[in-house]
Amino acid sequence: MNPQTPEASAALSLLSAHAVRTRAQRMLTLGLDDKLPNFRIDLTRMDDVINLVLDTTRASYPSLNVPFHSRWRHFVNAGDNRWADVAGGISWPDRAARGRAEFDLAITSVFLDAGAGPTWRYTDPQTGAAIGRSEGLGLASLAMFASGTFSADPAQPLRADASKLAELDVNDLKRGMQVSDTNPMVGIDGRADLLRRLGEHVASKPDVFGTKDTPRPGGLFDRLASLADNGRLPAPTILSELLLQLGPIWPSRLTLDGIALGDCWKHPAMTTSDATSGLVPLHKLSQWLAYSLIEPLQTAGIDVIDIDGLTGLAEYRNGGLFVDGGVLKFRDPADATREHDVSSPLVVEWRALTVALLDRVAGGLRQRLKLDATSLPLAKVLEGGTWAAGRILARERREDHSPPVKVISDGTVF
Repeated sequence: MNPQTPEASAALSLLSAHAVRTRAQRMLTLGLDDKLPNFRIDLTRMDDVINLVLDTTRASYPSLNVPFHSRWRHFVNAGDNRWADVAGGISWPDRAARGRAEFDLAITSVFLDAGAGPTWRYTDPQTGAAIGRSEGLGLASLAMFASGTFSADPAQPLRADASKLAELDVNDLKRGMQVSDTNPMVGIDGRADLLRRLGEHVASKPDVFGTKDTPRPGGLFDRLASLADNGRLPAPTILSELLLQLGPIWPSRLTLDGIALGDCWKHPAMTTSDATSGLVPLHKLSQWLAYSLIEPLQTAGIDVIDIDGLTGLAEYRNGGLFVDGGVLKFRDPADATREHDVSSPLVVEWRALTVALLDRVAGGLRQRLKLDATSLPLAKVLEGGTWAAGRILARERREDHSPPVKVISDGTVF
């Protein structure tokens, strides 16, 4: 990789939250001009969507003291903060040691978070409750982490070692996720392969992931800490580092001049004058992970700034909010019943429009509540919020609570 070549510079320009937001806004502009092949946009329905998000937020957080949208919310069940219970019982040698462990947990858990399908459930051993979707995935991955599934050292279960991840067997994951013929999970093989790729990649870059310990995903904590300026680290830097350092683990994705582009796809309407023409970066899981790394950094004493520099997440609950809410309408109504590959222009278009429309929802909420982006950042709007509102509409409209766009997923995107 030579970042001096025009192609490499163009590729690196896509590995940022700024690129996601800029191209998403371009997609929205095209849609408002009625120039998109798959969706029409009806902004007259936005007020109803914003009102639903506001009502949903107030129902869950009456004081509007909303936490960030991150993986840590899924480690809380029935008021019991499972990770806090585990971490509170450990005598950490220093804040960095805890930071590495929390990075290990967040990274492995988020990479296991793609949609599990409508029927999969995790039966929580502590409560006996059968929990699906992200909440179930979160509790299952935390239980696996706490039991040492990802650790190469039985005496130190709270870690994820590159060597152990690289040899992870899909059956290990099936056991931890309680997958069976009667409890199937979408993309279980893809998840196992992704964690193996993660382990192999982390082991190959000890200069990034092994500066203070043997190679582990949590070594990225030390990398980011070194980039803080006077204890301050911009949130978009977290994402850029995730995309640059972990980009090669994603399977069968686009590359440009040898640089892996991650969650980036082709759409015919996104024309530019350089090598990135036709490309739409979205970086959903990586941004979800970036949001999830903010709290460990804060716990370690690092001030994470410019949190609104990240974007909304192009995933099916946020996206479903706008389809079910009537803001986005299929040009061909039959597309609502068809299955669409994640790389299809329809799905790429839907996801990009979701990112741009989330910014509009955030603006509408702030206007109604007379708050600014500092007091109500996008990370809180998502949590309050758009994701939960999308789930509410899905429950109202479909018996299996599935999203309104049927996406064929390999377990590494949604």
